[in-house]
Parts: sequence; structure tokens; C-alpha cells
Amino acid sequence: MAGRRYAPRGTLVAFAKLKQQGKIRAIGCSNYDATLLQASFDAAEKAGLPRYDVVQPEYNLYERSSFEGPLAELCVKEDIGVITYFSLAAGFLTGKYRSKTDTQGRAREGRVSTYLDDKGLRILAALDRVSTETGAKPAEISLAWLLRKKGVTAPIASATSLSQLESLAKSATLQLSDDAMALLDEAGR
Repeated sequence: MAGRRYAPRGTLVAFAKLKQQGKIRAIGCSNYDATLLQASFDAAEKAGLPRYDVVQPEYNLYERSSFEGPLAELCVKEDIGVITYFSLAAGFLTGKYRSKTDTQGRAREGRVSTYLDDKGLRILAALDRVSTETGAKPAEISLAWLLRKKGVTAPIASATSLSQLESLAKSATLQLSDDAMALLDEAGR
């Protein structure tokens, strides 16, 4: 997507019609970088069409490069909603995958095993430390970290059981200290 110069006008026209018909309230895009998102804003303004209200980047403690920096700054400046996907890095940030053996035979084996490097292990160690200090689970801490990041509106995280859902919901009220945030930030660099 980054190679495109602007959002297709036809897409914005279609969204405008859906908004006029009351079928949608907001429009969004996924995986746009700052250049493409700005170009889409410019195209919408020039054509008198609605612009994107929300963007969906991949963003989590491990993968930060696609959102932090120019895209985050543009979203904050333009008051664009940000709903992150892979917020738990395909389950890696739950802490249940700590070695290649833990991933063998699992549906997410290919994806999760890519996180099992020095950076991933540093992140798990930082999550363990914050977990000891707060009593929260690594997934709760990972989502609470996202919720404290400037510009993030909400993370997407999936649960396969009621107990997982209840745990993930705790992240909304978990208050991470500035020290915990700094530790997590540094671990993911």
C-alpha cells in the first residue's frame, strides 16, 4: 500500500454514498502509512468527500515501527481513531509461548515462532517483571500498555474462552506506572 500515491477516489465515493444512506457512520482503512493516509485526506478534501475516521495498524509491544512516528503523529494531529490489530502478537504477548517447543503443533506456530528471538525474550522478561509488581497477566499488561500509548483508541484482541475475555477486560482499568511503561518501551526497542 505504501507505494500508492493516494486512496482510490472510487473508494471514497462509495463510502460517501453509504454514509449518505445511513448505512455506515464512519469509514476506516487498514495498513496505511502516514504518507498514504495524508494523501487520502488530501484527495477527500479536494473532491468534497468524507475522509477516513479510523486507521487500523499492526501495533503491539513487539511490532511498533508501522505505527510509532509519522503515522501516530498524523493520527493525533487529525484526531483519527486508531484500532490496533495483532495487539497480542498472535498470542505471543500472553506469555504462554516461551520456546519453539511451546509453539509446535499449534495453529499459530509459524507466526508466533517469529517472535521467539532476543527482542521477544526481552519483552517477555519485562512483562514478567511488571506482572510480579502488579499481579496482572502478561496479556492484560500488553493491552494496558497499548491503551496508554498516545493516539491509540482501542486494541483488538481475541479470546477463546470466558476466562480469557474476563482477563482481557481487566486491561481497561489496569494502571501501569511510568516506570513499568518505560521498562516495556525499552524491552521492545
